[in-house]
Amino acid sequence: MLNVETIYKAFLDNGIDFFTGVPDSLLKNICAYITDNAPHHRHIIAANEGNAIGLAAGHYLATGNPALVYMQNSGLGNTVNPLLSLADADVYSIPMMLMIGWRGEPGVHDEPQHVKQGKVTLSLLDAMGIRYEVLKDDESEAISQIVTLAIYAKTEKVPVAIVIRKNLFAPYKLQTKVANDNILSREEALKIVVNHLLDTDMIVSTTGKLSRELFEYREALHQGHGRDFLTVGSMGHSSSIALGIALEHPERRIFCFDGDGAFIMHTGALGIVASQHPANFVHILFNNGAHESVGGQPTIGYAIDCTSIAKASGYSDVMTVHTEQEIIDAMSKIANEKGPVLLEIRVKIQSRDDLGRPTTTPIENKEAFMETLCNNK
Repeated sequence: MLNVETIYKAFLDNGIDFFTGVPDSLLKNICAYITDNAPHHRHIIAANEGNAIGLAAGHYLATGNPALVYMQNSGLGNTVNPLLSLADADVYSIPMMLMIGWRGEPGVHDEPQHVKQGKVTLSLLDAMGIRYEVLKDDESEAISQIVTLAIYAKTEKVPVAIVIRKNLFAPYKLQTKVANDNILSREEALKIVVNHLLDTDMIVSTTGKLSRELFEYREALHQGHGRDFLTVGSMGHSSSIALGIALEHPERRIFCFDGDGAFIMHTGALGIVASQHPANFVHILFNNGAHESVGGQPTIGYAIDCTSIAKASGYSDVMTVHTEQEIIDAMSKIANEKGPVLLEIRVKIQSRDDLGRPTTTPIENKEAFMETLCNNK
C-alpha cells in the first residue's frame, strides 16, 4: 500500500499544488489527506468532474502550473467534453494530472454499475489520447511514475492520468469534520417518508447508500421492490429519470429521493423539472452535507440554500425540515399540493456498518419497476 502523505508530497514536489475533483471510495484515503492538509483555496471539491476540469484549466491559465483532478472512472464521462474541446493539445493544450479510481477493474469483483466502466476505462483514455500509468503499489515506483507523467504533462502541455486500483492507498481517516448537529439519520428520515407514501406512489432513488437503505427497508417490511427504481449509477440524474416517468404517468405521484452531492452535481435539472410543471412530482432531498458513500468528504450542501434554488427554478413549493414531526407535517401538506415540490430533510452523517446491497440485479429492478408502473390498479 502507498502512504498518502508520501504521494501527496510527490505531487507538491512536481509542481502540482492545486487539487479538485469528485470523491471516490478508491481514493477516499488520499482525498481525506488532501482535505486535511491542502490550503482551503488549493483544494476544491467540485460539483461534477467536468467542473473540476474547468477549475484545473483556470488554475493553469493563471499560474502556468498543472493541477490534479481526482474522480471515479464513472465520472470520466463527465470530463470527455472539456478534456477534448478545452484541454487537448489540438485546442488550448492545457496540462493537468487526472487521478482516476478504477472501479470495476476486470477480474476484480465490484457492483454491477461499475463493470462496464471498468472494462472501458483504459481504452477510453487511449481513445482520447491521454497518456496514463496504472499506479504501482511500490512507493519508489509510484513516485517515479508520477515524476515521469508530470514532466510529460508540462513538456507536452497535455493532460495525463494515473489510474488507481482498489486498496492501493494505506488507510487515512479524515480529520476535517462537517458541522452537523441534525437529529435524524438519513435511514431514519427515509423510513418516515416511506411510511407516509401511498401504494400507488413510485420512487426513483439516487446512487449510494440511500438506495441501499431503501432496498433494506422494503425487505424489512416484507414488501416487493417494484415501486422503487434504484439508480445505482449515473449520479445526479435521478430527478431527470423521475421527470420522464412523471410526465407519462400523471395518475401516480413520482418521488425522487435525492442526496446533496447528486443534487448539486446537475442543478440545471431543477429548471427542466419545473418548466414541465409536473403536478405529480415530489423531490425529497436528504441533505447531510457530505459525500458519505465515498469517505465523508464535505459537499457545499450546507453552504447553499437548496430550497431557494429550487424555488427560483420554478418549483411550486419548497420546505426544509429536521425532525420526525416536521417530516410528517410536510408529507401531509404535500398530499394536498401540486408539484413540483421540494422537501429538504437535513440529516446527520450516519449509516449502519452492516448496510447491505440490493440482492436483485439492475435488470431485475428495471423490469419489476416497469411492470408495477404500468399496472394502474
